[in-house]
Amino acid sequence: MFHTFKNACLAAVVAVLPLAAQAASLGPLIDPAALDAALTEQDPIVLDIRGGAYVEGHIPGALSASYGQFRGPGDNPGLLVPQDRMTEVLRGFGITTDRPVVVVHQGRDQTDFGAAARVYWTLKSSGVSDLAILNGGMNAWLKAGMRVQKGEQEAVSPSDITVNYSHEWLATREDIKDIVDGKTLAELVDARPESFWKGETKHAAAAKPGTLPQSKYFTHDRWFASDDPTLIKPELILTLAADNGFEQGDKLVSFCNTGHWAATNWFALSEVAGIDGVKLYPESMVGWSQTGYEMANVPGLFQNMMNKITGKY
Repeated sequence: MFHTFKNACLAAVVAVLPLAAQAASLGPLIDPAALDAALTEQDPIVLDIRGGAYVEGHIPGALSASYGQFRGPGDNPGLLVPQDRMTEVLRGFGITTDRPVVVVHQGRDQTDFGAAARVYWTLKSSGVSDLAILNGGMNAWLKAGMRVQKGEQEAVSPSDITVNYSHEWLATREDIKDIVDGKTLAELVDARPESFWKGETKHAAAAKPGTLPQSKYFTHDRWFASDDPTLIKPELILTLAADNGFEQGDKLVSFCNTGHWAATNWFALSEVAGIDGVKLYPESMVGWSQTGYEMANVPGLFQNMMNKITGKY
């Protein structure tokens, strides 16, 4: 298993080398200099997912594609956007399955990266094959002194793409139920902070606190180096994946509250570490808690009991 994973790690390192060293694909991560060159050489579609900040300054030629278009309703924001609706969205941006797409977020912190990862996952599940995230987002672009364009976007020629979500990277509610019931074997990985996993706190839209039975937690922010929490560190990902037993051949399902933090774990393990078949459960605990299915918060109850015994409160 180790040698297989090591080979996957080497493949992942190749995937994040500068553009000049890559054969074709821009991703999964691209730096500002490489993207600047690609704008001329490979003509990617650049999706700026920052919303209102777009008009104040964006990468030349980028399209304004607010994150909300890739999310569900307020009562279950992680819910997968219906295929017919996502078809309309992607057609409106002129996206095809073979033209490169680069996703640009603001680059404020680790949580902000989750938005880019969720959009990337949605595009990949929709059949787009050449994808990248601008590492460090718009803030990295500005810090590098790259050119900026202001104002509204120009008109776009729509494409004829039709979205049929692949299940290669998607875990449905039914899939999770089968795992919880022992019908399917997989490791459930909670991307939330420990307090959520323990059931000590919850998302506002969740029906109750808790986590998926049999899950373990690995917080989404661990893939970022402490000296710069806006940049994904590929070498750190490879080390952490190996140290924590995430290996090629594992069946991994990433989840959180609404499929946002979980998208970062999915991106790190699937796209950078190169582990095949890592899945994302998009609606995550908000959706699961609303179903009435079994939840686990025993670790939190146990900790509360221990706190009382030790006099911590």
